[in-house]
Amino acid sequence: MKFSTTPLERAASLEALVRQHADESERQRHLHREVAEAFAETGLFRIAAPEDCFGEGADPCTQIETIEVISGFDGSAGWNLMIGIETFGLIAPAFTECMDLIADPRVIMCSSTAAVGKADKVDGGYRVNGQWQFVSGSHNSSLFGATVRLHEDGEAIAGLASVYAIVEEPDFEILDTWHVGGLCGSGSHDVRLTDAFVTEDRIVAPMGAAENASPLLHFPLGSRLAYNKVGVALGIARAAIDAFVDLAEGKVPRFTSASLRERPHAQRAVAEAEIRLRSCRSVVFELLEEMWGVVQKRGHVTTKERAIFQIACSDAAKGCADAVEWVSEAAGTTANQKGHPLERLSRDIRVVRQHITVASHHIEDGGRVLLGLEPTGMMLKGGFNPN
Repeated sequence: MKFSTTPLERAASLEALVRQHADESERQRHLHREVAEAFAETGLFRIAAPEDCFGEGADPCTQIETIEVISGFDGSAGWNLMIGIETFGLIAPAFTECMDLIADPRVIMCSSTAAVGKADKVDGGYRVNGQWQFVSGSHNSSLFGATVRLHEDGEAIAGLASVYAIVEEPDFEILDTWHVGGLCGSGSHDVRLTDAFVTEDRIVAPMGAAENASPLLHFPLGSRLAYNKVGVALGIARAAIDAFVDLAEGKVPRFTSASLRERPHAQRAVAEAEIRLRSCRSVVFELLEEMWGVVQKRGHVTTKERAIFQIACSDAAKGCADAVEWVSEAAGTTANQKGHPLERLSRDIRVVRQHITVASHHIEDGGRVLLGLEPTGMMLKGGFNPN
């Protein structure tokens, strides 16, 4: 599907719709269907998929900026969009024998690498069983990509890594497990398969491992998974600073006649939050553009370069959380009131910061690399860098 506008323009055009349904998504604990369908119809879920996979092949910076825009309207909607962009971008290229499943641009796909199920060889395909956690967007998806190990005669087939089994609804079951404080509307519930039959042509390569000419498929996988999370964090932090500025203009704290914006503590909080956010964003984008230039030329991204980028992404997640915390503290009890934007934004940003791809402990592992030691964490030692 071709569009006459950019992903950023299309994302911006959805502001009213996303904001309108944010509260309902929060209450029902999954993204409102109208929002998910709008993401599909405007092609936003597929901006990172190669053009020969019904995508747009958007560069990494455009991916982050698009996620950032939507996350500024609603963190849960931004998270759903981010996961959809990852899913189509990294799994769709493997649909070499079943591309018809995603030919309709309205098709939405979810997936999970949080568990590995079992796929037993039977006539014509496999019987798949298992339960997968953190399947964001599952309620709005008609396809589920389940990470599995292939088995034959009860034994795992030697020499084969985990793959994806692509299952159509209603053959996957959504379990009501997403009872959380932050990003409630992401709908990251568990999905269970019970003796689901999957034909052989719907067993596809694992995330990021498909052969494709798009340079996006040659970008280090761990780095790609990290930068998308940064997009969500940037959008939430920007929304929090804006919400604080709006509050400070009118609020007069108790026991004082001066408005909140006239208080030095508030001035310092917004100043430090603003510069922390801008600094994080600038560093990530600068490093990302450098890496993207190397990848486009089919060059090799070194472990040191990946380490520095991982440090930047993990620090950005932390920095965004710090920025939200600073303005929330300065806002006083208002930031704890249900219905005020800062209350939800404070809960949402913590979830992003806690995600395994941008968790703070990766900063230490990046430091190991800078000191000439081998990395030990999953993001840098190679587990997320099959290319």
